[in-house]
Amino acid sequence: MASGRLGAADLAAVTITDVYTVPLGVLTSMNINVCNRNDSIIRIRLAMSSVSGAQANEEYIEYDTTIEPYGVLERTGIALDSGKFITAYSDTANVSVVITGIEDIA
Repeated sequence: MASGRLGAADLAAVTITDVYTVPLGVLTSMNINVCNRNDSIIRIRLAMSSVSGAQANEEYIEYDTTIEPYGVLERTGIALDSGKFITAYSDTANVSVVITGIEDIA
């Protein structure tokens, strides 16, 4: 099972991006870090999605959350089950998302 950095993405503006997919038969405990590399405020969305490249209303864990210029948002202690996705969206490019954690057999 993997541990450490599980996924990373450099987000394109106004595009839903799969940052990490939980492998089949695995439970993952993770932290999500979102880094604003811009000199202006951005808005981001994070979801624990059931479908690749999609974010349903009931799946959001952050919705249009603002991050200050050169700021970071950190979400910790997130558990996600087999076959699910962490998806991210930003209204602006130049945003990094890094997921760290540990995978275990479900």
